[in-house]
Amino acid sequence: MKFGTKAIHAGQEPDPTTGAIMTPIYQTSTYVQEAPAKHKGYAYARGKNPTRVALESCLAALENADYCLCFSSGMGAVDTIIKLLSPGDEVIATDDLYGGTYRLFTKVFEKMGIRFHFVDMHNFAAAEALINSKTRMIWIETPTNPMMKIIDIEHYTALSKKHGIISVVDNTFASPYLQNPLDLGADIVMHSATKYLGGHSDVVMGALMTSNKELYDQLAFITNSCGPVPGPQDSFLVLRGLKTLHLRMKAHCENGKAVAEFLRAHPKVGKVYWPGFADHPNHDVAKRQMRDFGGMISFTLKSDSFEQASELAQALHVFSLAESLGGVESLVGHPASMTHASIPREERIKTGLVDSLLRLSVGVEDIEDLIEDLRQALEKV
Repeated sequence: MKFGTKAIHAGQEPDPTTGAIMTPIYQTSTYVQEAPAKHKGYAYARGKNPTRVALESCLAALENADYCLCFSSGMGAVDTIIKLLSPGDEVIATDDLYGGTYRLFTKVFEKMGIRFHFVDMHNFAAAEALINSKTRMIWIETPTNPMMKIIDIEHYTALSKKHGIISVVDNTFASPYLQNPLDLGADIVMHSATKYLGGHSDVVMGALMTSNKELYDQLAFITNSCGPVPGPQDSFLVLRGLKTLHLRMKAHCENGKAVAEFLRAHPKVGKVYWPGFADHPNHDVAKRQMRDFGGMISFTLKSDSFEQASELAQALHVFSLAESLGGVESLVGHPASMTHASIPREERIKTGLVDSLLRLSVGVEDIEDLIEDLRQALEKV
């Protein structure tokens, strides 16, 4: 079954009672049982809900996974994965990381005795040198947020298997339409489903997928025990959003390419970070592991001025100044003061996340309007 067909049909059947073609919203906390401990697969909604199960089945199909678990947020999914570890364990992660993930790692789990090493994963030798007897996990984000670094998934999943380490890939920026890390050897794929999967900026959710039964059982136990699950209404909204994921991603990619090329040609723009450029670091890897290059772009101004970057963001009209990404509408964000404010400035600067950097989530509006909006705003700074 091809991707678009799976996005519309996987995990979903007409309601057996009414024939409703859309999965119902099962707004219930508990289920009547035939006898003590005898039920139809559902006992209490923290464990399972039919709307959520339909969503999880669809998401598993899109990532070519055997199993999926959904969460009340992307951070809930990240939190659950790290709870696989114990005090004294170590994690190797990319040095260009979503600020919320970095904050959770360093401010919450480091206090619990888990150690995190942040490394430029373009440097294979430096990353492998960090592996020791305490290393339990490699955390990959690609493309990275916000510098759009492309990490070679196959290299690091092979490395993890060599050393008996769990490999995790945050696939939020690519979405399963562009990239399937499990097919490249990953053990777990994580998504902020708030973004491209939902696609309409109206729901907060996380998801993780795996084909490893042992890992799934552990993750499912943690999920049921700790309870970071989404409600049926949110599950319905993401399930609905998935039905147009393939159509939206095509438009995001087309518009992203046009915006990236416009910015690179503009005299006031400094660097443009977009994996589709032939000279983007690891562009050849992106061509190999991705089907297209997406609608996420970061760029700096030649002035490298926070003030001018702020003025530019506020001068935009079609692009809205807001956190998040992956919705049908175009957004602009200032990572240093918004999504990545929790990362110390000296650490941000090392990765290229300077104070003038702006991040665009290019939506699916008419491209002429997006280009004109950027043109008029750049004229004002």
